[in-house]
Amino acid sequence: MVEIALNRQAVAARGKRLEYFTIAWNCLEGLVALIVGGLAGSISLVGFGIDSFIEVASGATLLWRMTVDAEEQTRERNEKFSLRIVGTCFLALSAYMAYESVADLISAKAPEHSIPGITLACVSLVVMPILSRAKKRVGKELSSAAMNADAKQTDFCVYLSAILLAGLLLNAALGWWWADPAARAYYGSGCCQRGL
Repeated sequence: MVEIALNRQAVAARGKRLEYFTIAWNCLEGLVALIVGGLAGSISLVGFGIDSFIEVASGATLLWRMTVDAEEQTRERNEKFSLRIVGTCFLALSAYMAYESVADLISAKAPEHSIPGITLACVSLVVMPILSRAKKRVGKELSSAAMNADAKQTDFCVYLSAILLAGLLLNAALGWWWADPAARAYYGSGCCQRGL
């Protein structure tokens, strides 16, 4: 029994490290996206930055959840509370993306080409799948629905990075300014389903 408790503590500690990385990465990613997006006039990149800060809220919740994991008598309540916060983050992300997509399509204003934005999306496409897999392992080992939901949110960051990259590339190469908001509207509906 002691060995199981020690192993659970080690897994929870690994989960905490993953959430510290999530918070640091998303703060950096968010700042870069906001700055680059502002310079290029890209609402898509600015939206990506805001999404990063929504993920910081989810990461902070899971960091707290991993910190209190040892308290068996409150574990279930903490798990449900964490799951509600992560779900709320999904819904906030979905609402923001729906608003942003419609605003982009109505304004029909094409952003400048952004090589730094393309680079940021490419780096995120490398980092986020690795982070998601690690979170899924911790979620499975702890039987934590909240950690698994956070891993799904990280998966959505991968999809958002791919959509962002496609939109930036289509705008840069073909002048298709509408590709990004159209794809984000589709992506946002998936976030809404995950939040419910």
